[in-house]
Amino acid sequence: MTITVLRGLLASALLALPAVTAVPAQAAPAAPEPHRLPLAEAVNTLPRAAESRAGYERSKFKHWIDADKDRCNTRAEVLIEESRTQPAIEGACKVTSGTWFSYYDGKTLTDPKGLDIDHMVPLAESWDSGASQWSAARRQAYANDLDAERSLIAVTAKSNRSKADQDPAQWLPPLADAYCTYTADWVATKLRWGLTADKAETAALRKLAEGCGRQEVEYVPVPEDAAKA
Repeated sequence: MTITVLRGLLASALLALPAVTAVPAQAAPAAPEPHRLPLAEAVNTLPRAAESRAGYERSKFKHWIDADKDRCNTRAEVLIEESRTQPAIEGACKVTSGTWFSYYDGKTLTDPKGLDIDHMVPLAESWDSGASQWSAARRQAYANDLDAERSLIAVTAKSNRSKADQDPAQWLPPLADAYCTYTADWVATKLRWGLTADKAETAALRKLAEGCGRQEVEYVPVPEDAAKA
C-alpha cells in the first residue's frame, strides 16, 4: 500500500471521529456582597436574648492556628496585615517589628510584644451570646476569623486586658473618638456570626449609635455550615 493511500485512509478516519466540544472553565464563585446598614438600624437588627456563661472554657475556642499552612499563625497574620510599615519577620514566621496603631487608645507601637490581638467580641462574650451552641469547628473559625477586617485587631495589651470579656455596656475604649468605630465593629461582628445581644448591651449600643451620625455597619454573614470540618 502506498504512502499516499495510507495518508488518505488516516485523513478519512480523523474526519469520522466525533467533534470534541471545549468545556469552558468554571469561574470562581463571586464573593458575597456585604450587608450595609446605618448603625442604629444594625443595632436593632441584633437578635435579643439573655446571656449565659454556663460551661464556658477558653480552650473550647481553638485559636492562633495556621489555617493556610504558610507557617504564620493567626496572631502573626494580623500583625503582618495591620502593620503600617513593612514588618520584620524572622525564622518560620516571628514578627519582630513593624508599626501598629492601636485605635482603642490612639497609641502607635513598633514592638509587637506590646500588642495583643483582640477578638472584637471576646470569646467568653460570644459563648454567652450563642457560641455555646456551635460546633467546635465553628468556634475555631470564629476565633481565627481573618476574612473580616475588624473581627481581630492589634491593640495595646493594656487596653485589651482592660476590656477583658466585657461588652459595651461595661467597657468602652479609653479614647472617646474611637467609640463610633468600636460600636460599629462590635455590631458588625455580632451580625456576621449571628450572635445575640442582651438588654443592657442593646441599650448601651442604642445610646452610642445616637451620637454616631451616619456611621454604617458593614458585614458578610457566615453561613451555619461554613465552618464544618
